[in-house]
Amino acid sequence: MSHPTPDATTEPVAPPDELALAADFPQPTLDQWRDLVAGVLRKAGREDLPEPVEEALRSTVATGVSVRPLYTAADTADLPGTGAPGLPPFVRGSRVVRPAPAAADGQAATSTPAGWDVRQRHADPDVGTTRDAIGADLEHGVTSLWLVLGEGGVPVDALGEVLADVLLDLAPVTLQGGPAAAEAFLDLVAGHELAPGGNLGLDPLGVQAASGEEQDLSGLAGFARRAAEHGDLRTVVVDATVVHDAGATAVEELGCALSAGVAYLRALTEQGLSVAEAAQQLEFRFAATADQFTTIATLRAARRLWDRVGEAAGVPAQVRGMRQHAVTSSVMTTARDPWVNMLRTTVACFAAGVGGADAVTVQPFDAALGLPDAFARRIARNTQALLTEESHLGRVLDPAGGSWYVESLTDALAHAAWDWFTELERAGGYAAALASGLVRDRVAAAWADRSRRLATRRDPITGVSEFPNLAEKLPERRPAGRPSRRGPAGCRGCGPRRPSSSCATGPMHPVTGRRSTWRRSASPPRTPHGCRSRPTCSRPGASPRRPATGPRTSTGPRSPASAAPTATTPALRTWPPSCGRPVRNGSGWPESPTSPSTASTATCSPAATPSTS
Repeated sequence: MSHPTPDATTEPVAPPDELALAADFPQPTLDQWRDLVAGVLRKAGREDLPEPVEEALRSTVATGVSVRPLYTAADTADLPGTGAPGLPPFVRGSRVVRPAPAAADGQAATSTPAGWDVRQRHADPDVGTTRDAIGADLEHGVTSLWLVLGEGGVPVDALGEVLADVLLDLAPVTLQGGPAAAEAFLDLVAGHELAPGGNLGLDPLGVQAASGEEQDLSGLAGFARRAAEHGDLRTVVVDATVVHDAGATAVEELGCALSAGVAYLRALTEQGLSVAEAAQQLEFRFAATADQFTTIATLRAARRLWDRVGEAAGVPAQVRGMRQHAVTSSVMTTARDPWVNMLRTTVACFAAGVGGADAVTVQPFDAALGLPDAFARRIARNTQALLTEESHLGRVLDPAGGSWYVESLTDALAHAAWDWFTELERAGGYAAALASGLVRDRVAAAWADRSRRLATRRDPITGVSEFPNLAEKLPERRPAGRPSRRGPAGCRGCGPRRPSSSCATGPMHPVTGRRSTWRRSASPPRTPHGCRSRPTCSRPGASPRRPATGPRTSTGPRSPASAAPTATTPALRTWPPSCGRPVRNGSGWPESPTSPSTASTATCSPAATPSTS
């Protein structure tokens, strides 16, 4: 069959300047939409309607932050620019798309993002079980490990055994276990090359938030100098899931993370590191929830806020990007009908990836019941595999960028969190705010509001308050270890705890009337999760797991709040940001995350020292 050839005299058809998909329909106006909404609400029995009417449909997503049912271009007209991925203010992500090498046939290859690091958590005290689980994870798509060491986790003296099969130059390792675990790891890897992306996991302020006991930050720089011998091995994790698990909303989570990060910057610079070196020692850990858009906006806002802190503190622009580790929320994980948790963690993982997290951990669906089995770990791995390998989610940077709703929510969260952050700084910094009870009371208020919504089913929980399976027989799991910082008193430093079923004195669950099995302190027993193959994580013919060799062995009242520091507040230091030292008092920070910087531009001499106020 022959095809007609185009007439050489035919002029090409030019595309229209604007593609109007609804050109055949009349253009609706905002007022028309409001009239329709008002009509529906009046039919539902609502007579006294606010002006504008959409205010009746506004819903709260975090402390001081609510969302409307409709957003337009006018809502983002006055918002600050978001920049480009990999560049300040890093709203669109800290990762950069690097040019791809030319293809073998000489054609230009397409450059795509590398996706995120798939991080699996291991906390089983049984050394043999943990070693087997690590091997299974690394052979099936996991790209880095998260090890919980010490009481309630893997024994510190067994660290070498559980990592015996791991190629540490291919698989990064992040620790959670304090100075003892960090010391053991540094001794183990002395003289060896490590894969970039690991972390010693020191978080003394997180321990203080969970236990209420003051912590010493004086040894952080020493660990940082030893970690520097291994390239990109970082020292500190700012774990905001501590306050999240205690009942905080995204606003408290962001503000506490910023204040803790600033406290670590101060400690590291006081101990001799430059502000740039100190900033590169930090990694931030946030919770990812089933509230998809709030999670996306939280991660985007966190990067903007940290860039603002870095700008005010004198951190060079090229190292101000926040390294983020997103973990699916333990608060949303239910013991009843645990199979629904697979759906929750899938949404949370999707949101973490879209939000630009550098590393993502998916909790197994049975984490609230105890130590997960191999099936639960496999489902957690494959959740990320589906999103990255089949849905190619990691190939797109900031797909939510430009959305009127997401951009507006990102800005609202950033401003609310900045207000909370500066309040913490006025109280003397994060450690002082923990000691005074300021953080505890704020988180308790947020949790009380959440509890009321749960008790009245304003916030439905599928399988618990909605569509419960009353004849359900729960799967049996081995009990998870309990680190000492998660004692019966719960999160002493930051807020209330919903005790597990093993706490005989715990309060009843507000929805089910049973003693709650949702853990609200520090970090509940999260176990291995994550998954995704990454070409850079293995050599041809090699796996991050070494061949098995040899047998396996198992083995007080709060003081009145004040807008300004009181006589009991520790001495405050004010450092000019241009000196490369972060400011200490609340008045030294910009008024908002987007206001012009008030930092001094004076040149600091090498002998410049902080002044005491």
